[in-house]
Amino acid sequence: MASLVRSATFRALRNATPSPFLSNCLPSTNRPFIYRFRTLNLRAFSAAFMSPPSKAVVYDQQGPPDVVTRIVELPPVEVKENDVCVRMIAAPINPSDINRIEGVYPVRPQVPAIGGYEGVGEVYSVGSAVKCLSPGDLVIPSPPSFGTWQTYIVKDQSVWHKINKDSPVEYAATVTVNPLTALRMLEDYVALNSGDAIVQNGATSIVGQCVIQIARDRGVHSINILRDRPGSDEAKENLKKLGADEVFTESQLEVKNIKGLLASIPEPALGFNCVGGNAASLVLKFLRQGGTMVTYGGMSKKPITVSTSSFIFKDLSLRGFWLQKWLGADNAKECRRMIDYLLDLAREGKLRYEMELVPFDNFSTSLDKALGKLGSQPKQVIKF
Repeated sequence: MASLVRSATFRALRNATPSPFLSNCLPSTNRPFIYRFRTLNLRAFSAAFMSPPSKAVVYDQQGPPDVVTRIVELPPVEVKENDVCVRMIAAPINPSDINRIEGVYPVRPQVPAIGGYEGVGEVYSVGSAVKCLSPGDLVIPSPPSFGTWQTYIVKDQSVWHKINKDSPVEYAATVTVNPLTALRMLEDYVALNSGDAIVQNGATSIVGQCVIQIARDRGVHSINILRDRPGSDEAKENLKKLGADEVFTESQLEVKNIKGLLASIPEPALGFNCVGGNAASLVLKFLRQGGTMVTYGGMSKKPITVSTSSFIFKDLSLRGFWLQKWLGADNAKECRRMIDYLLDLAREGKLRYEMELVPFDNFSTSLDKALGKLGSQPKQVIKF
C-alpha cells in the first residue's frame, strides 16, 4: 500500500501545474523558478523512491532447472541516486541460462540467484543523479547482466543501454547472446569481402541463422551443414529463404571431392563449428588453404579430430570464441554499437528467427520446452 501511495504521489508531482496564485505573485522573470523547483523536488523525491514488488524466478542451489527453480515475490528495492528501476518486458531462456542453473557453465552467479542473462525492459523510475535515461525509455542490460527473469530490476544507470523505441521487443530481448555472437565471429577472425564465402555446421541454430543473414547482407556466401534427421528438407528450404547459398546434410557430404559441390561459390576462408565430431571435420574439408575454423559450441559432446595433412598441407587454423570473455574485456561501448546495428537489421526485416513469446505465468511450460521435453521448439521468450 505504501508503494502505491508513493507511486500515486510521484505521478501527481510529475503532472502537477504551478499554482496560478503563486505564478501571479512572482515577477515574470522569477516564474521559471517554479518549474525548476518542481523538477528539483521530483529528483529529490525519486532518490528515495522504492521499486514496486517484483516477481522472480529464483534458485537456491544448482541442479536440474525444472526442479530447483521457483517463482517468488520479492520486496520493493530502494532506487538510489544513480539507480534505474526497469520494468522488464521480455527475456529469453538460453541454453547458457540452463547451464548456469545446472552449475556447469564456467561463469555463474552465486546462489541463491535469479535466472536470466539478457532481456529488454522499460524505464519505470530513475534516481536523482540519472540524466541520460527517463521513464518510458526502452533499455537492455549491456553488457548483459545476471537476473533478468523478474518483473522489476533496480541497477546502476551504467548497466542500461537505451535502444530505439521502434525495436521489436522479442529481438531486443534476444539480441545480445546469439546475434552478437554471429556478428563478432564474422568480424574478428578473417577479413571478409563481398563475394567471399563461409561454411558452418549447426546452421539451424539461432547463431547459424544470424550468420546466414548477416553474411547475405554483406554479400558473403554461406555453405551450411545440417544433421540428417526428419524434416531436414523443410529446414533446407527455410534456410534458403533466409539467404543460404548452399545447404547440405552430413550424408550428402560423404563424397571424395567435397568441394566439387560448390559450383561457382569460392572456397571458404572461414568456418564455424558448434557441433564437434564429424560435423566439425566436414567444415574443415571445405576450408581453403590457410583457412580458419572457429569453434563456439560442442552440441554433440564429441571431440574435434583434425588430420595431420590439414595442418601440414592446408595450414589450417583452429580458434575458439566465447562471448562472455569478449564482453568482459572492457568492450561495453563496442558491444552497444553492434547491438544498435543488429537491431537496425531486425527493424528492416533483414534479421529474423523463430521465437515463441510465453506469458510469465506459463514459465514452467516454457522451461520444459527449452529443456527439450516437448520436442523441437522455437526459442522461448518470457513475456512479463
